[in-house]
Amino acid sequence: MADSGAAESLLQRLDQADGGVDSQQVAASLGVDHQLVVGAVKSLQALGEVICAELRSSKHWEVTEEGKEIVEKGSHEARVFSCIPAEGMAQSQLMTLPSGKVGFSKAMSNKWIKLDKTAEGGPRIYKSVDSIEDTVKDRLQLVQRGQAGSLEEKEKNELKKRKLLSEVTVKSYWITKGCSFSTTVTKQETELTPEMLASGAWRDKKFKPYNFDALGIIPDCGHLHPLMKVRTQFRQIFLEMGFTEMPTNNFIESSFWNFDALFQPQQHPARDQHDTFFLSDPAIATEFPLDYLERVKRVHSEGGYGSQGYKYDWKIEEAQKNILRTHTTAVSARMLYRLAQQEEFTPVKYFSIDRVFRNETLDATHLAEFHQVEGVVADYGLTLGDLMGVLHQFFIKLGITKLRFKPAFNPYTEPSMEVFSYHEGLKKWVEVGNSGVFRPEMLLPMGLPEGVSVIAWGLSLERPTMIKYGINNIRELVGHKVNLQMVYDSPVCRLDS
Repeated sequence: MADSGAAESLLQRLDQADGGVDSQQVAASLGVDHQLVVGAVKSLQALGEVICAELRSSKHWEVTEEGKEIVEKGSHEARVFSCIPAEGMAQSQLMTLPSGKVGFSKAMSNKWIKLDKTAEGGPRIYKSVDSIEDTVKDRLQLVQRGQAGSLEEKEKNELKKRKLLSEVTVKSYWITKGCSFSTTVTKQETELTPEMLASGAWRDKKFKPYNFDALGIIPDCGHLHPLMKVRTQFRQIFLEMGFTEMPTNNFIESSFWNFDALFQPQQHPARDQHDTFFLSDPAIATEFPLDYLERVKRVHSEGGYGSQGYKYDWKIEEAQKNILRTHTTAVSARMLYRLAQQEEFTPVKYFSIDRVFRNETLDATHLAEFHQVEGVVADYGLTLGDLMGVLHQFFIKLGITKLRFKPAFNPYTEPSMEVFSYHEGLKKWVEVGNSGVFRPEMLLPMGLPEGVSVIAWGLSLERPTMIKYGINNIRELVGHKVNLQMVYDSPVCRLDS
């Protein structure tokens, strides 16, 4: 039966009824599925006040499939009792029967059978009463006949616990006549056409009310991950401050650019396999600017530019090892070296936001890969005051106003500072970034003029994103366990600047 036919049948039955009708009863009398009648109710409601429908819910008990089998064949314990002969039965033999395990336990509880563990040949089961009354079967039969009300709640819950009964919630509509009731369904027009206006036919038409609150169909489209939304905000801040984005599309980096060019010694713990991912294919890099490589080797092993160096035997084999980059500062080193090759130095402001990799132990706040946000400024005469001023302006744009700076150590910056912000939610100061002035041992071997200073700072992208979106575990933000619905539903990121 089509929806229109069901709607007309419903209207006719409602016209004949005294007061109203129940949708479940209508479906039963028409011999159709209840959902078809529900669809007809929804269609009639859309026509205006033809009908009034009140949603009601009721509960009743139904016998499960296992319960129906018991009504037909008897309960498990009754079947076990009936299969035990007068001379008894071996327990091992009884347990092989279809109802053996469940029936044995219940029959023992009812004291219908007894177990003789001292019998020859193993434990043996005997009847302990002459006859039984299968109350389980009798109660289920009452439910099937619609007499569940004659059972006590304790009896019904016991059958439910055995999964022989189930309590079903039925939702139905109580339907009454509306103020515009009619036994015929008149299709309402959904569009006012030029022809209707020209002929005047619109006067005799009934138009469907326009729902101004209805939402349009959501178009199929991609969704930006929260990380990408916060990244867009960071990127916009850097661009507003006049920075140029660095190319960071090389995840694989040589140890030379990742460590040696940054004046990080070859015996540094960060260059151990416990902290860094090394590549097996290709295992080494071969192309380097040789004159620059020699200057880096000299400042590490012998010193120079006012520094005594690290005084160790620098090896090209260590510098050649390929790794997954541990920071985007390796890209900054490449860009500064390229800047040093210009005939005339020009001040620059660079930034990058991209992925880095470290051999971390995974937990709620650490992954083996994460994003690093980095800013670099190169100019004559830059001081620690300039760094603090730029950082202050940068974090103000992020909506962070309460800042503190703490002295720290980095192999490639001197002085170095950790940046702390007061977290209003946690009511304490938390680290939000690291910063410093690049060392002469890093800059001068590149060929940059002696008066040029480079200030830099960095922070992660994941931590502010987790704070912004209220995410406590980083594995709920990144990785294969991410709930995609979170990606779909997450709002546009607006930093409180």
